[in-house]
Formats: sequence, C-alpha cells, structure tokens
Amino acid sequence: MTKLSPISEAARADLDRLAKRELSDEEWRTEVAIPLLAEEIGHTQALARWFCRRYPTAASRLAYVRRAYARWQRSFADPFV
Repeated sequence: MTKLSPISEAARADLDRLAKRELSDEEWRTEVAIPLLAEEIGHTQALARWFCRRYPTAASRLAYVRRAYARWQRSFADPFV
C-alpha cells in the first residue's frame, strides 16, 4: 500500500466544501445529460464482470465491501498512513 502525503487544512476544507455542495436542478440536469462514451461503458462493464467473477456470491461481495470500507476509514483516521 502506498503512503499518502498529508493534505493542508485549506485543501481539506476545499474538498469538504465540494463534497457537501448541493447542485441545483439545472446543474444536475446538465451533468446527467452528458452521454457516456462507448469506451466508458465497456470499461465499466468489464470491471463489473471481473468483480462478479472475483466475488461470485453476495456474501463474498459484502465481505469485500466491509474490508474496503474499513481500509478507507483507517486512511482518514491517520492521514500519514
């Protein structure tokens, strides 16, 4: 696992602001009206097929998500990890 450099408080505040920003109805419609490229669709489908082969049951998928979420939470608990 690679170690991430800590981000500044200003950058963290900017990211937090962006993550919590609510889009207007018009902004939302504009974003969702952009069509996906065939390449993007194919890549997403390939990733989904790989994931379903790697984790064939609902239980194995849920176990993976729980592990990934725990890793993600730990990365926020210690920014120097």
